Amino acid sequence: MEYAAIRHFADKRYCYAIEKGRFLIRLEIKRGDAESVVLHVQDKYLPLKIMDTRQEHLMRVACSDDHIDYYEAELDMDVVCLRYFFEIKDTAGKVTFYGNHNFFDECITDIDRMFDCPQNLREEELFELPEWAKNKVIYQIFPSRFATDKEVPEEEWYQAPIGHQADLKGSLRGIINHLDHIKNLGVDVIYMTPVFSSSSSHKYNIDDYYKIDPSFGTKADLKELTEKAHALGMYVILDGVFNHTGVDFFAFKDVMEKKEQSDYLDWYYISDFPLVMEWGKKPNYKTFSYAPMMPKLNLQNRETADFVIDVASYWIRECDIDGWRLDVADEIHHAFWKRFRREIKAVKKDALIIGEIWHFAGDFLEGDEWDSIMNYQFYHAVMDLVASDRMRASSFVGKLNFMKGNLNRKLEGYLWNFIDTHDTARFLHSVQNDVRKQKLAAALQLLLPGMPMIYYGDEVGMDGAMDPDCRRGMLWDPDRQDRELFGYYQTLIRIRHDHPALTEGTVVEQYADDDTGLIYIERTLNGQHVILVFHTREGSAGLQSLQGMKNLVGGSVFTGTLGDYETVVLVNETA
Repeated sequence: MEYAAIRHFADKRYCYAIEKGRFLIRLEIKRGDAESVVLHVQDKYLPLKIMDTRQEHLMRVACSDDHIDYYEAELDMDVVCLRYFFEIKDTAGKVTFYGNHNFFDECITDIDRMFDCPQNLREEELFELPEWAKNKVIYQIFPSRFATDKEVPEEEWYQAPIGHQADLKGSLRGIINHLDHIKNLGVDVIYMTPVFSSSSSHKYNIDDYYKIDPSFGTKADLKELTEKAHALGMYVILDGVFNHTGVDFFAFKDVMEKKEQSDYLDWYYISDFPLVMEWGKKPNYKTFSYAPMMPKLNLQNRETADFVIDVASYWIRECDIDGWRLDVADEIHHAFWKRFRREIKAVKKDALIIGEIWHFAGDFLEGDEWDSIMNYQFYHAVMDLVASDRMRASSFVGKLNFMKGNLNRKLEGYLWNFIDTHDTARFLHSVQNDVRKQKLAAALQLLLPGMPMIYYGDEVGMDGAMDPDCRRGMLWDPDRQDRELFGYYQTLIRIRHDHPALTEGTVVEQYADDDTGLIYIERTLNGQHVILVFHTREGSAGLQSLQGMKNLVGGSVFTGTLGDYETVVLVNETA
């Protein structure tokens, strides 16, 4: 057994409250190293001679990635403080005891050699998430290109490729006029990229955070959009660009004008003057990337932080939006996000806070900052599995399980799983317009736990290379749409909504077969039993033992064979 791979800390990742009085404890061990693991617990303060509080809990493998088995145990607690350690039996039969980061050959009896869990502390750190958002389907809209209420020539609207400066006159009124399309698709949440005053088509260089960009409409339009979405049972998330502003933002304009004498000098990170603002030269002030038109805000400055939090609170109060997706959120310090969460949740307790981060984000997801993230781990895994064929089926499952094993259990239903966005090439473009692969990727999105995010137009077969070409005008002309693909998306979402066992059920069995390219997941919930199978490659693969079961995706009886990149969701006819 490889001791160096055994990992546990008595912190919010490995030992936390699921609910008051109910706790989860997790241990990492090298994959396949252990035959069994037993969790030993006892009260810290009650001597055994007064009351024997010792208990043993057999731990189970909750999931495995390519390298690690994640063992978990749940237990009820009613103590001031718990002490615990692990008994690990390896595959050769040797037993080792692990407590307080040390290994022992004999059972641990000294409580100072055990791990420590103060119950009240962990319960006060309970990760509370908006229940309404769990496993909901999101639809991402790029407002300047989604829909318009103005006259725009067809050749202009459907131009391809498209550049940054193209003005398609997209508007909030246009979105309102097409809410029926979004609802008909089966969407639960609308997420819009920035809608505030800005000189660009993407609006990530904001000059006025309290004003809707005039090309999009007015505050009244946003309020109407939110009200009508709510009436249809949908929620609305806005994009919060709080890492940086535009150069026409009042504070930066003051800095450009008054230089060292500006009252807003501490709102930014200015090295010296004159400011270097030419494209192709490194700015002498911090920016988003090295884009001179997007100067980075200093949120360690109290006045700047106050401003941002007031903006975020204002739009919740004024238009009843349901949360914020936070742009470049990992480049802003933790202390600010902790304050942001406290103050935003005080305005609207169930507001959803989502961070944009392109890598693992465990330090932001401990219950006191963001509610979840844009799950780029999922995106890269789907690209490697389906688009480039560089990943085996088992490794794909391992990537998903890495996230599951390293984050709070509650987060599984909140990760924003996507296959493309306004920052990436369209998935259909990445697979050379192979709709079979698009369907597989959509199924991986829509039939697994999390919050699947559909980028506008994917459901009707939109194409587009890297930014800005991925931001083309939405295909509203029925003759330009792939209506069969739209129906497929509808079917997947309907299955997701009708069969919560897919996203919330207990896993009965899960495996990946690299020889056939099959991923098999069997789940059950409240008497609902479903089998989900993805075939992740070209050709055919057989599962004859399942022949005759009803396939919800095709609406027919499963023949026992899956075709190219096919997905089936199976239930017993009599269930």
